[in-house]
Amino acid sequence: MSEKLYSVEEVARLLGLHVRTVRGYIRSGRLKAVRIGKQYRIAPADLEKLTGRTLPARPSRAARVEVSSIVQIDGIDRAAADRLGTLVLAGANTTADPTGPLHVQTIYDKEQARLKIVIMGGATATADLLRLLDAVLDGENGLLTGRDGNA
Repeated sequence: MSEKLYSVEEVARLLGLHVRTVRGYIRSGRLKAVRIGKQYRIAPADLEKLTGRTLPARPSRAARVEVSSIVQIDGIDRAAADRLGTLVLAGANTTADPTGPLHVQTIYDKEQARLKIVIMGGATATADLLRLLDAVLDGENGLLTGRDGNA
């Protein structure tokens, strides 16, 4: 079989649906799929039948670049860490990166007064989010200004 098959997650992303909705279409017979192991796979022709339109060509997986970044902020209290975490998550959710969404996780260590922010996603979107963090932390009125002058 030379035809590439879509995963349930890929179909959900292409159609702007929740993964559970796509699985419901499969279970009800509205969308034809094959089960391989514990996962469903959908042929492009079956997806086109469901939507009634031809799908755009799939981007090559080799062309995708993903970046992982860890930002560590020492000497930050819990309230400031919570505000910064909310800002970073909002920034990640408003990024329109065609290669996929940014994944962000924040971890606060109370004993060390340390916040770690883990960012995974496309290079451009990650760089934009890091610039936002830099501006918030080191700007003239930044979150870390006025303590000891260092980030």
